[in-house]
Order: sequence, then C-alpha cells, then structure tokens
Amino acid sequence: RVWLPETAGPDDGRTVTPAPAILEYIPYRKRDMTRGRDGSMHPYFASYGYASVRVDLRGSGDSEGILTDEYLPQELDDGEDVIAWLAEQEWCDGQVGMIGISWGGFNGLQIAARRPPHLKAVVSVCSTDDRYADDVHYMGGALLGDNISWASTMLAYNSMPPDPTLVGDRWREMWLERLNGSGLWLKTWLEHQHRDEYWKHGSICEEFDAVETPILAVSGWADGYSNAVFRLLAGLSSPRLGIVGPWSHTYPHLGTPGPAIGFLQECLRFWDYWMRGEETGIMEEPMLRVWMLESVDPATDYRIRPGRWVSEPNWPSGNVRCRTRGLARGRLLPMGTAAGGEGEWLSIQSPLSVGLFAGKWCSYASAPDLPYDQREEDGGSLVFDSETLEEAVEILGAPSVELELASNEPVAMVAVRLSDVSPEGKATRVTYGILNLTHRRSHERPEPLIPGQPERVTVELNHVAQRFSAGHRIRLSISTSYWPLAWPAPRPVRLDVHTGTCTLNLPVRPTGDGMAAPGDWFYAPERTPGPEKTVIQPANHNWYIVRDLAAERSELHVVSDHGRYRLEGIDLEIERRTNEWYRYTSDDATSAEAEIVSIRVLSRAGWHVRTESRTVLRCTEDTFELHASLDGYEGDVRAFSRSWVEQIPRRLV
Repeated sequence: RVWLPETAGPDDGRTVTPAPAILEYIPYRKRDMTRGRDGSMHPYFASYGYASVRVDLRGSGDSEGILTDEYLPQELDDGEDVIAWLAEQEWCDGQVGMIGISWGGFNGLQIAARRPPHLKAVVSVCSTDDRYADDVHYMGGALLGDNISWASTMLAYNSMPPDPTLVGDRWREMWLERLNGSGLWLKTWLEHQHRDEYWKHGSICEEFDAVETPILAVSGWADGYSNAVFRLLAGLSSPRLGIVGPWSHTYPHLGTPGPAIGFLQECLRFWDYWMRGEETGIMEEPMLRVWMLESVDPATDYRIRPGRWVSEPNWPSGNVRCRTRGLARGRLLPMGTAAGGEGEWLSIQSPLSVGLFAGKWCSYASAPDLPYDQREEDGGSLVFDSETLEEAVEILGAPSVELELASNEPVAMVAVRLSDVSPEGKATRVTYGILNLTHRRSHERPEPLIPGQPERVTVELNHVAQRFSAGHRIRLSISTSYWPLAWPAPRPVRLDVHTGTCTLNLPVRPTGDGMAAPGDWFYAPERTPGPEKTVIQPANHNWYIVRDLAAERSELHVVSDHGRYRLEGIDLEIERRTNEWYRYTSDDATSAEAEIVSIRVLSRAGWHVRTESRTVLRCTEDTFELHASLDGYEGDVRAFSRSWVEQIPRRLV
C-alpha cells in the first residue's frame, strides 16, 4: 500500500515532485489486520510530503512465498531490494526512511547494519539489538512464557490466506503453500536454548559500528523492549536519540498507559532533519528523554501513569550515580551502606504460585496484563525492606543485585523484583530481573551448579525511571520461581543466600532534576482518521486464576478476544481470539504446562476462511514435549490439517 503526497501523485498533467519515502516492512497483513493502525499513520506522513509505504514480508499477508522464521537473510535481502525499488520510483527522490514497531523495529535496525545506500534514517520502536538476551524468547537464560505464546501467535498469522480480491484465484494455492511450508517455529526456538550463531544473526549488538544510519529508538516502561533504547544510545556511534514513555507495546501516539505524545510529529522532525536538511532542532535536544514514573498503587491496567518528563544530554549519564544498599535479615541497609559484619544464611524455596500476578513479560495494551499487587508473590520470597523514606528517591537506569548463594540443585533460577511499597503496605513492582544460574558466567557456555557450593552472581534488572515518594519503602524480593513468566527449573530449588556479601545497586538520579511538562517537549498526539469499522461483537480481554485445592491444581487463563468487526472499505469481516492456559500441580515442576489456542476468521460474501491452531508445551526433567495442530477451513469444509509431536532435550534450562 502506498500513500503519496498530492505533489508526487500519478501524472495527471501536473509536474511530479519526488519525495522521500517511508517504509514499514512487517508480516502482520497490511490489507486487514493492521489496516486501522496504518490508516492512522501513513496518510499522516503523506500529508506532510512523504511517500509512505506498507509492505507485507514474503510469505505473509498478500505476498507470495512462505515465511519460515524471524529475520532470516531472505527477509533482509528482500528489504534491501524494496528500498532500492522505492528509490527508483519517479515519485521518490532517492531517499528512504524506515519505521516499525516490534518486528519492523527489529528489521529496521538489522537492515541499517547492512548499510543500503538509500536508507537515510530509521525510527525503531519497541525493538532490540540482542535477540537472545533481550527478546521474547529467553531472559537471563531462562525460557520465557511469552516465547510459547508468541510462537503460537505466529503459527496463527502464518495460517491466514492472502485476499482473493488482490491475488485472484491463486489465493487457495498460495494459502496451502503457506500452511504446508511455514513450519513450527517454537521447535526451532526451543532447540536453541543458549546464545549461539542462530541468535547472533540479526543481533546488531554483535557489531554496533556496522550501523551508520541515524536512529531514533523508542519504547515504553510497560513494554518488554525498553532496555534496548539504553544499549543503543551507549553502543552506537551513529547519530541517535532515545525516548521512553509510560507505554506498553504500541506506537506512542496511541500510547497506553498514557500520556500519549505527538509521536508522528517527532518522526517528521527526525526525517525532516536527515532527509530534507531542515533545522528542526531535534538533534540539538537531549539524547535521552524518559517519563519518570511516580509512586502509584498496583493495578493491572492504568489509563494514565503519573510522572514527568526528564532528560539526559548523553547516555550513559554522569548525572546518575550508583548507590549501594547492603542486605540484612528482612531489611535493606541505609543508602550508601554496603553489607557489613558476618551476615547470615537465609533459605528460600518458592512455591510455583510465585509469578501468577507477574503479568506479561511484555504488555500488549490488552489489559489486564500488568503486574498486580506483589504482596502475594512476596509471601513465597525472601523480602528486604528499606527504612521509610524521609525524602523521595529517584532512579534512572538498570538496578542490579549482587548475591552470594548456594543451590541444592544443579539447575536453578533466581527471580529478583524491586517494588515501591506504599504506607498502606501495597507493593507495586517497579522492575525485575531473572537469571538461569547455570548462565551465571556465560549465555554461550552454561555450567551446572555444584549443589551446596557458594557462588557469586550478579542479576541485572530491567531499566526503569522511578520516583519512590517520601513515606514509602523500597522492597527487594528474591524467589526461586516466577511461573508462568519464566519456565520453572526441572526440580524444586532451594537457595541459600548469604546476606553478609549481598548488595542492591541503584542508579540514583538527583530528585526533581530535569522537570518538564509534556508540552515542553512533545506536541499533543495527532493522527489521521482510520478506516470505517463496524463492531459486530465487542472485544474481551481478561485474566483468570483458578485454584482446585482438592487436586492441588492451579491455572492461569488469559483471554485475548478481539471480537468480530467489519472493515467497510474492503467488505471484510474479521474474528480474532486467543486463549492461553498455564497450569501446574502442587510443587511438581514437571507438571508445568502451557496451552495456546488461536482462531482466525476472514469472511465476505462467497468467501469464508477459518484457521484454528493449538500449541501445548509440557516437560519432564530432561525434555520439552511439544504438541501442536493446525487446521484450515474453507466454508465448513476442512481444507488442511496437520499435527506435530516433538521432543526437545532440556540443556540446563
């Protein structure tokens, strides 16, 4: 789909004025699934003189071929070809910019590292430079629950056919080729449990200097990809800017939790500077602008997160100082005080229920998917509280925890949470980190623990900007499980933690510094009206925790039902719903089970297609057991059916 400025439109006797082109290149179906979002953004860019283009990846939407994995060389080759093609069009002046969120943010960075000559500036939103250490698949060497749900989502996307209105009678042949050839991506991701060449491909952190293109990196604190903004600012040598707001996994002009910003205007300021040579002032502004979160009661959904914008001229910033707090039984020692004395050994063996209130690894703006009150989680954790703060404390950056510990098992995990505790005792999770302890020295070459042998480890927590209010307390919580956010270790783990040598390291920033109202840096959100859409059945998103005490069986049920609606412009009805179940029994780590069922429906007069996918992941102490099925229906007739049964050895996971 191409949106052209009037001056660059088809030749009707007027002189065509070539314009820079903006490319968004993703697999999420430009004709239907992203039609609303695209319609709010790409016409806006065209109205300001840019040729804005949405392209379906090979094997997705209405493009030919099959899509067999993320970010393969074929995808990046195709992306370079698209950029070269755009530069040759009469309505393009030879300059191309890229924009993308998530997948499109990833491949924008990856294509920039290839240095295509016509690519001049990239806006990368909610993306990463490190596909192993900081993506949906693994965290600290631990398998993420979102890895399973994301694989199931892509199985559902890959099962959908192209639209016959565009591709004609070929649609069925293309659909069956896609159903037969896309494969089971989860099997591949489970086979690569350590940081190997598979994950290094597409991870631009392997060679930051390859990127010479100016980068605007953007994310939100409720998103899973906020860390990458800080690494990109620190690691790249090309011109770069970073923005982190309070948002989840969504473009900031649509940002929730709010406040949203005039993100599209920021993109124009960035591109106008780099592709039109206009002095917009954007490159004279601070390198990093972030939303400093205020203390707030815990909730799984926020309309607005109170806070303020603060800035740093560079990152890393000399304005941020590491301040240390030692640990003692039940408490954090005063700021600037390292652990002293002999200390003592404290033991924790968390129940598998710790993690039921963790929310999603990445909030997808499908509330209620944010972490809830952490007090129930803290009941199965070692807890260390600060004194009641007499003055506010602000942090900006990545906290870390240094631990001396010993495990009773060779494979173990530790989860560390930092919370803001209100005077009423409510605990709002601020940030967290997870470490598979076999990865304590290397993600490439993990080593089993020697049961009972003390080890020193460092657990990095996610970056955050947080103001702890006066009268509140800072809480550090340590647990041996965090299911279903992360898959549990093969056997129940007991950790002994020695307080005498443990520290919490906080990136402290002067309080009140860099105060600014949103309007001082960002315009109010703008967008073009999306396409006409008629809701037939409303959306429903919910989370349910079910406890069967007689059977000692617990289940988290996540409902993501986008309802049924009609896109009037293309006379197409769409249904999209997914159910996720995460189960376990008692303290049996091998009872952990994830099941994802997705249904997709496309229909118009004379054409009705439905696909159903189901993915189930179970485990023993030694293997992951993967069962999956995919069925495609044309009308009421099943046109395709396939099932998979796979066993993948566990390798210190």
